[in-house]
Amino acid sequence: MPQLKTLPAAVFFDLDGTLADTADDLAAPVNAMREARGLKPLPLEEYRPFASAGSRGLLHIGLGATTDDPDYPALRTEFLTRYEKSIASHTRLFPGMTDLLAWLEARQIRWGVISNKLEYLVHSLMDRLDLSHRAVLAFGGDSAPRPKPAPDLMQRALKETGLTGKQCIYIGDDQRDILAGRAVGMTTIAAAYGYCNPAEAANWGADHLVSSVADFHALLQGLA
Repeated sequence: MPQLKTLPAAVFFDLDGTLADTADDLAAPVNAMREARGLKPLPLEEYRPFASAGSRGLLHIGLGATTDDPDYPALRTEFLTRYEKSIASHTRLFPGMTDLLAWLEARQIRWGVISNKLEYLVHSLMDRLDLSHRAVLAFGGDSAPRPKPAPDLMQRALKETGLTGKQCIYIGDDQRDILAGRAVGMTTIAAAYGYCNPAEAANWGADHLVSSVADFHALLQGLA
């Protein structure tokens, strides 16, 4: 890793599509909304590429709604209400993530979550995954003036941990993750195992692209 000669002091993860596979639980409320309107559910594969885009992307795919539509705020509220009720029915950590987090903790490397998901949903999901007490921080997109790709959340994380960007790694499955991490000098990892198009992820300018959590773990082990 270009900016790191030794192990980092902290590793920060995006949540949806990076730390945890949340696509099933994000798609379910939109399909429920479709069925309530007399429409057939869509297959998960149609939602998955848009799972990291949150309600905006999911409602566009599922109901053709855009943020300019006058009924969009009501649709978003309905989606969030339905999602919160079953936020962790099918959500799981990506394969290899349990071992990776334990490996970081064994080496006293702090880890946390920096997501554009609403913060109350971040905390709800982290609680359900039994991770809240282990993470040094868990930020949502509404906990800073601007969400990613702006650097505000990253700057807050550095301030709260007392670290510099060069001491940290940020891994995410969306270009905005890479832009936000680079803006504060973090080593950035594109998580091509998430909800992105791997070919597009290769052009984001990340320091590394990994195709699995195991690949990321191997990169870290190479610094040990």
